[in-house]
Amino acid sequence: MPDEKKDVIEPIDATFDEVVGAVAPKAHKAAPQDGNNFKYLGKVSAESPAPPVQLRLDLGIQVEREVNGIEMGVLQNGMPYLTQRGLAQMTGAARATIYEVTQEWEQTFGDPIPPRGRMAFFKDYLFKNGYDEPRMFIEISKNGSPYYAYPDIVCMAFVEYFAFEAQRTNETAVANYRNLARYGLQQFIYKALDYAPEDKWRYFNDRVSLLKDSSPDGHFILFSETTGLAVDLINADLTVNDKTLPDISVGLAWGKFWTENSLEERFGPRIKYEHNYPDYYPQSASNPQQPWAYPDEALPTFRRWFRHIYLPTKFPKYILTKANLLKGGKEEAEQIAALFEQKRLEG
Repeated sequence: MPDEKKDVIEPIDATFDEVVGAVAPKAHKAAPQDGNNFKYLGKVSAESPAPPVQLRLDLGIQVEREVNGIEMGVLQNGMPYLTQRGLAQMTGAARATIYEVTQEWEQTFGDPIPPRGRMAFFKDYLFKNGYDEPRMFIEISKNGSPYYAYPDIVCMAFVEYFAFEAQRTNETAVANYRNLARYGLQQFIYKALDYAPEDKWRYFNDRVSLLKDSSPDGHFILFSETTGLAVDLINADLTVNDKTLPDISVGLAWGKFWTENSLEERFGPRIKYEHNYPDYYPQSASNPQQPWAYPDEALPTFRRWFRHIYLPTKFPKYILTKANLLKGGKEEAEQIAALFEQKRLEG
């Protein structure tokens, strides 16, 4: 681990535009990873204390780079982060100190005794800002190795602490706090990495355009019947893309229900139809797809099944598997699931 002297650096340039203006090359957009929620953090060196064990989250890195010596990035759900080393640079503190605070947070998180010292500040700051996770960082897997990322709200707590609250405050933290207070860490990272959040409607709208009028005569397709669900998920800020296709979840469950209940004998046979994904979807490699279209006579039965069986019994499990694509994580996923349960009851 770098010693304390090396970790105390000069503050970020005087103005935000100067900081990001110094970045010449475009940000590298990493391929999606099969890790877990939101983190990067450079590899932990052999000199660093071992990080606490935690489950890796199913979310990869969208953009990552070192800017003016500060390691930073953005996860696939738009969450900006600093690595542990980058956070040490930003705060002017030793990386060992960042690690100690991180460990102390984890060790005292569930303690019913009111915190004292620096934990009193961190708990007050983070709880007031809606951060109540038992760890200050999130772990993902990159190239088979664990990486750790500190979300922007946690980073701001560290910067403010070392600027005004620590026994040894420092000018690096003070200068960076002033800059970030004006712009916000999220916008700082976005601009420094030349990152612009994608249109959250793009994946959905492009599929709508391709599948318009694709239903065979006398039949309905599940994508058209689940657009309302997709719209609700997008409005809830779930990233609806090639990894979150609710119609696939619905299709698997409905197909099983159709077969187990011999609905073909009642409504007639289902048939295959041609379905194409937009070119930028990984699924497009096997275009044209051949999913099922169902007889129109079965539509009322499908809608009853969808409202009274799928939403209350299948959808909660589905949305929880996508929780890490939500900025609010599992708690927000549970709220979305509860919303659909309430809709069912009202219906």
